[in-house]
Order: sequence, then C-alpha cells, then structure tokens
Amino acid sequence: MAQSYNVAVIGAGTAGLMTARELQRERYRVTVFEKSNNVGGTWLYNPRVATDPLGIDPNREIVHTSLYRSLRVNLPRHIMGFLDYPFVKKEGGDPRSFPGHEEVLRFLEDFARDFGLVKSIRFGHEVLRVEQVDEASHEWVVESRTRGTESRWESREEVFEAVVVCSGKHTEPKIAEFPGRMLGQDCKCIAITIGLLNSLKISASDILKEVSPLAKQVHQGVRGPGFQLKKLENHKNTWQHSMIECARKDGNVVFQDGSIVDADVLIHCTGYKYHFPFLRSNGIITVENNRVGPLYKHVFPPSLAPWLSFVGLPNRVNFSRPFVWNASEALYSWLINVSEQEK
Repeated sequence: MAQSYNVAVIGAGTAGLMTARELQRERYRVTVFEKSNNVGGTWLYNPRVATDPLGIDPNREIVHTSLYRSLRVNLPRHIMGFLDYPFVKKEGGDPRSFPGHEEVLRFLEDFARDFGLVKSIRFGHEVLRVEQVDEASHEWVVESRTRGTESRWESREEVFEAVVVCSGKHTEPKIAEFPGRMLGQDCKCIAITIGLLNSLKISASDILKEVSPLAKQVHQGVRGPGFQLKKLENHKNTWQHSMIECARKDGNVVFQDGSIVDADVLIHCTGYKYHFPFLRSNGIITVENNRVGPLYKHVFPPSLAPWLSFVGLPNRVNFSRPFVWNASEALYSWLINVSEQEK
C-alpha cells in the first residue's frame, strides 16, 4: 500500500479507534464509519431494548449495545490501557480499580479526542456493502447510508484502496438451541442459560445476582457432563441445573437432569455470533460454526491481504499477563508493517 492511499475502517470501538490512530501515524488517509452517534462500540450503553431481542426477524431494528446498566469491568484498569495512553483515574470519574462501563467510554472518548480521530469519523453512517471493484483490483466499494433531511435515508458509494473491519462481535445474539420458545410478561420465575465459553459465565453471574432479589425463583442452566441439580448457597431462591432440554408451550422448561420449572422469562446469556452482513467476498471469507476464515493470524484473508483485514476477532484472551489491550495495540502496528511491505 502507498501512503497516499485511502483506507476505510468499519467501526469506532476500541479496535477501530486504535486502528485509525496507527494508520494516521503512517499518514494514511482514514475514514471511519460508525453507525452510532459516538465512539465506544460495545462500551456505548443504550437503554433501549430491541424490538426482537432473539434476532429472529431479519428486518428488525438492531439496538447496538451489549451492555447492561450495572456492568463493571472484570479486569483492573491498569491492564486495560494502551502502551502510551494508560487508563488512569481522573478527577470526577469512577476511581475504582474495576470501574463501571461509563468510565471505559469516557476513556475511549478522551483517546479519540486527544489523538484527533474525531474529525475522521462519520457518525451515524451504517455500512451496507463492502465489495471488491473487480477481481483484478485491490480497490473496494464501500456503500453506506445515513439519515438525511426529513429522516430519509441517504446512500453513498465510495472507493477505497483498503478496508479494515473493526465492527466487533457483540451485535448478533447467539441463542441456545433447544426445542420450543417461550415469552413472558409478569416476572415471578426466571430461567437463565449459560453459554459454552467460560467468558460468557461472567455476564450470566452478574445478571443472576441482579434478578435473584426481585424474582420469586431463579433457575440456571449450566453446560457440563453429569451436572446435578443443586441450590446455590449464597442465594435463597436460586438453583443450578444441567442444560435446558426444551421449553414447552405451557411455559414449563425441562432440563437435561429431568427437573421441570414453570418459568415466565428465559434469559439467554449465550453470547454473540460473528456477523458481517455488509461484506461481499464471493465466498472467500465465511463464518462457519462461529469461526471466521480463512484468516492468517485472525487478521488477513490470504488471497486478499493486505487490502482487507480484520481487527478484534479473537474471543479468548490470556489474562495471565497485564497486556490485554496492549496486545491488540501491537496487532495494529503489525498490520501496518505488513501493509508497508506491499508498497
């Protein structure tokens, strides 16, 4: 890639902001597309509830947030900063080592402002299509839309030499698969399902603590071999079961251990799926079993590198060392170095 080339970055969350900064440092001309009206990505809290929280209706309005109001980080702030921009305590902010999500958003807002990234971000712009101009070219067409006058959608097509996808992985819900479906209104008993990944247990545990003082009963489905029904010692109205077998039309939830609960609400804490509805790659890039591929180091599709890349895809991170976000920062620098070799 040449320094005069235009690069499109999809998303202004943590990955998008770091990518934009590294690209600008190398004097690339960067345009960041962000469909929300602020930076932050998954850290931008929205109190609205989706009209179709199960994600069944393809035409539903998507509420772009995966936060719950009381969420606090589960990592100390000193390992969530960047190499040259630490996540320090600021006057008037949340001084805790494990602050609430509002503090993380302020940190990302400050980062975008201090490095002059805001001028490169198009807020309220949803990307509809990313597609190669032709097979012989590395150029990409990016089609986006935004609300114009009288709240009408206005679409626009532009050509970029490279595209970096930083749209995150916390938009499309991953629903536990079992027969039946249940909806309820008056909440007296809540059944909670926990997902496959250990990281997903964190949000389920948080929500369990919040709903147990309000609900008559809370029943938690846990995936694991030979798991037996038991009551949680620290909660007077909470039980753990094996995973859900099915949800009946009469409202009964049947667990794999044979126990049955008459539940009003079923909360899926089963995480999210990778979802790139805008990407047209002629089958080169696929999502199968919630894996994106083929990608070298989870970043470059080999046949399209370095003109198309992904940042922020890995789900699992080794938390044993204090460089969680720093590792991502190194990844952005590596992306730039690979691109420079193609000049």
